[in-house]
Amino acid sequence: MVIAGFFFALMNVFVKMVPDIPAVEVVFFRSVVSLVLSYGFLKAGGVSIWGKNKKILLLRGASGAVALILYFATIQAIPLASAVTIQFLSPIFTSILGVFIVKEKVKPLQWLFFVLAFVGIIIIQGFDPRITPFYLGIGIIAALFSGLAYNFIRKLNTNEHPLVIVFYFPLVTLPVTGTISMFDWVSPEGWEWLLLLLIGVLTQVAQYFMTKAYQSEELSKVASLKYINIIYALAFGWVIFEETFNFITYVGMLVVLTGVILNIWYKHHQTSKM
Repeated sequence: MVIAGFFFALMNVFVKMVPDIPAVEVVFFRSVVSLVLSYGFLKAGGVSIWGKNKKILLLRGASGAVALILYFATIQAIPLASAVTIQFLSPIFTSILGVFIVKEKVKPLQWLFFVLAFVGIIIIQGFDPRITPFYLGIGIIAALFSGLAYNFIRKLNTNEHPLVIVFYFPLVTLPVTGTISMFDWVSPEGWEWLLLLLIGVLTQVAQYFMTKAYQSEELSKVASLKYINIIYALAFGWVIFEETFNFITYVGMLVVLTGVILNIWYKHHQTSKM
């Protein structure tokens, strides 16, 4: 999950470096690369591309597609660290939805930590005029669908090859994003072609390691490791995009991280007592 986080952070940077390409089109290019690479590796390994549980695989692909399109839209429109911090709500949604989908338990005290994380998001939005209510809402919905996708991965457990799960994402996403992009196509120019290729390759590597992690360990533990991405986002945002924040916004980010870290600690404490 740590390896996946690093490659996702680089992907975020490249997405923000193509602001003139619509988010749906960026996802389309990313899906083309992912489909080719996944198919090639699966064929080389003699693994069936269709998997065993097609229904769950398709649901994972569909929920992941919605999440990624909306997330890319927020990256392009608001500061990088803010977009990443809002996406940090996905482990919260992962745990909440996990109660219904994979029957994992959430203790009463964890709900308090979840509320704390949401309060942090409200602080960030309230004190940063660059984050409009519209993009805040888009970011929260993206996090919700990410949590849904992670639950479907967990439900598949280790019954499916990680690359089969990754393969179904572009399989679902490609026809949808391709159709939508036809109505608002923006032709990439110069370095944008390379950046779009790198987005696809980096996401493919990150998705593989992330899928392995979610298949192998409890959802709430694995999802929480994503929070190291805030360090990358703040650093890249400051160095590359010259993004800075006021003190209250940093406090909001800290509140979000506190809620999540407390949830990690509490979950680990409860598990160690069993």
